[in-house]
Amino acid sequence: MRTPVPADSARGVAAGFGAYALWGLFPILFDAMLPAGPWEILANRILWTLVLCAAILAVLRDWSWIAPLRRRPRLIAGVTAAALLIATNWVVYVAAVTSGHTSDAALGYFLNPIATVALGVVLLRERLRPLQWAAVAVGVVAGGYLTFAAGVFPTTALALAASFALYGLVKKKVGDTLPALHGLTLETAILAPAAAVILVVVAFTPAGLTFGDGVGHTGLLVFSGVATAVPLLLFAAAARRIPLVTVGLIQFVTPIMQLLCAVLILDEHLPPERWIGFAIVWVALALLATDSVLRAWWNRPSSPRA
Repeated sequence: MRTPVPADSARGVAAGFGAYALWGLFPILFDAMLPAGPWEILANRILWTLVLCAAILAVLRDWSWIAPLRRRPRLIAGVTAAALLIATNWVVYVAAVTSGHTSDAALGYFLNPIATVALGVVLLRERLRPLQWAAVAVGVVAGGYLTFAAGVFPTTALALAASFALYGLVKKKVGDTLPALHGLTLETAILAPAAAVILVVVAFTPAGLTFGDGVGHTGLLVFSGVATAVPLLLFAAAARRIPLVTVGLIQFVTPIMQLLCAVLILDEHLPPERWIGFAIVWVALALLATDSVLRAWWNRPSSPRA
């Protein structure tokens, strides 16, 4: 595997920050889509993402990869599982934002790295290093504190962390057999029939707003496809150019921005107990970040132990 040249690495870092910054701004976008409900937003997001992907494939004349998929049922099964998990993540996230619980969503994405490490132990039988064990333990303490001291079980946060961690696990199992654009196209194509049914049931009832709340609101729902596809493609570009440890550290941009959006823009009030819970989670993340940096340093090419 080639070592990224400085210019290539710089482009990767820029793409990574772009992807995570755009994801961090999603609360503002979804709040602007109100009073559309989470299912209607989800359906629009899936369908317009598929339209955008199909348009890009048409421009590139990149269709040859589709026909061979019929001979790869295991790949289709894996992508289907990934699609269902990411759809679950999307609808829970949108429901949190549109119901005034963006801080819960931010907590979920702060917890995601810890959930990913825990899944590695439970499902992949991976051996953790001491700092990783410490991070998982602190994460469990944070969950316990938020449940008992704050008096609220962090259902939304745990659902987001678990669904995205499982999505990453499934994608890892599927492997890098599909480029990012192909994978996103296939995932949204699998979800499209259900999304179309949801849109018919919801959007064309009195509560539906896809085509009934003005051109600007409809434009926002259409734009959700672009907003979904662009950061995913930027992330794919970053992952090809920069080390995984760098991607892991950049990912904290998203929940930080989500939390800032919740408090500074969407006027959500966080009681002291919630701030203490966040602080405990941040200790766990600091442990994970330290472990990642030390591991990268230990394995660098110039290290005698590498």
